Amino acid sequence: MKNHFESRRLLMLGLSSCALTSFGAFAQTTAFPSKTVRILVPFPAGGSADSLVRIVSQFLSKRWGQSVVIENRPGGGTVIAGALAAKSPADGYTLLVIANSLTINAKLRTTLPYDGLRAFDPIAQLVQSPQVIAVNSASPYKTLAELLQAAKSNPGGLSYAAVGPATTQHIAGESFKRVTGTDFTYVAFTGGALAANAVAGNHVTMVLTNFNEMAPMLEAGKLRPLAVTTRARIDELKQVPTMMELGYKDYEAVVWFALATPAGTPKDIIQKIAADLQAALLDSEIHQKLTNAGLHPAYLGSEPLATHIQNEFQRYSKIIDDARIKLE
Repeated sequence: MKNHFESRRLLMLGLSSCALTSFGAFAQTTAFPSKTVRILVPFPAGGSADSLVRIVSQFLSKRWGQSVVIENRPGGGTVIAGALAAKSPADGYTLLVIANSLTINAKLRTTLPYDGLRAFDPIAQLVQSPQVIAVNSASPYKTLAELLQAAKSNPGGLSYAAVGPATTQHIAGESFKRVTGTDFTYVAFTGGALAANAVAGNHVTMVLTNFNEMAPMLEAGKLRPLAVTTRARIDELKQVPTMMELGYKDYEAVVWFALATPAGTPKDIIQKIAADLQAALLDSEIHQKLTNAGLHPAYLGSEPLATHIQNEFQRYSKIIDDARIKLE
């Protein structure tokens, strides 16, 4: 009888312990965040991703009652920031901005300091950034057709500026060459604004980069837009046709930005962050600030984003294989 009561007492103690543990984990999750959250940005300050997180972080900091610190860690084709994030605790307090480059690196880079796509848990996609093909405003090429005709008559004689190598813009540029049957010489820059400046300064023939990074030069009349790479025209450049309208029905190049966290982060924390990010995009002031920055809000939750990332990996893998792109 004594053994029976002793066993029952130990069982009750065990259940109580489990209950307390579960309650503690629940309390910790529901109180998230209880300290500063940092967001690693694998791109330079002033770019699309940097503008995005600085706008959204203001909302999150106010909603959470905690500081949100932004750390720009550019370099290595976003690998430097990715490696730092992958080594961080999977607790939701270190977030990483991810973009198309995540899938490109998983395909193109044979050695990574983290486990490719499996190193991160996607939280939510926030925005898309349309890309624009533009030339110097004094360029003799008034239309894309004129530019392509000149490129075909002088293979390698014209050049295009883009971020790179092995970035979204670089891959988009190489894909552009294939679908148009042209041979532009690729000139790499560390940022989209620098690439646009090079064309505005008449040092490179054409630029292909994010709209918001060339917007100041478009507004100043230093660049002439010839085409946008989205499926539909964008409100900011309603007079500019899409590549599809111009006859290249399979050409689309859109940059997307999302947030991720180290793999293994509790799902309820991911869901909370995702819900708060969605609330940020639904906030009229935040929405307007993003739009003013040339970023188009396009929310995807964790699971749809995971599917999108896998689809992007397959799409970029085909482009990279077809164009025989390799890191030198």
